[in-house]
Amino acid sequence: MKKNKDITVAIISSSFRKEVSRALEKRCVATLVRRGVPKANIALFEVPGALEIPLVAKKLAEKEKYDAIIVFGAIVKGETYHFEQIANECARGCMDVSLEYSIPIIFEVLAVYAIKDALLRATRRKENKGVEAAESALSMAHVLSSL
Repeated sequence: MKKNKDITVAIISSSFRKEVSRALEKRCVATLVRRGVPKANIALFEVPGALEIPLVAKKLAEKEKYDAIIVFGAIVKGETYHFEQIANECARGCMDVSLEYSIPIIFEVLAVYAIKDALLRATRRKENKGVEAAESALSMAHVLSSL
């Protein structure tokens, strides 16, 4: 099983609803570093929106450089069906990449009905989605390296 100091993680964040993505990223990186992942082993990538996340995840997975990919963003329900399209396709695209390349993609693209709900999940001390993403990435990297 890999040690945390040897784990590499890529983080892809949507710049749309940047306040949410940055808060998730901050707590995630702090957790990874606190758990022993060197900052040099954490790569950050920014995309314009949630729908662009799966393509970048695929390009990173193809490199076979990372033990896990974490994705962050926020999709807020509006007046149209657009919310469902973006949320569903982003999730499906990430799952497709995960299964095709055998790499865990920790999915924290928050699909919410109000931006305050995403901000709460990104900034609260307990049940913070950035912290949970880091913990899940480490857990999956350990499991997969032991198989």
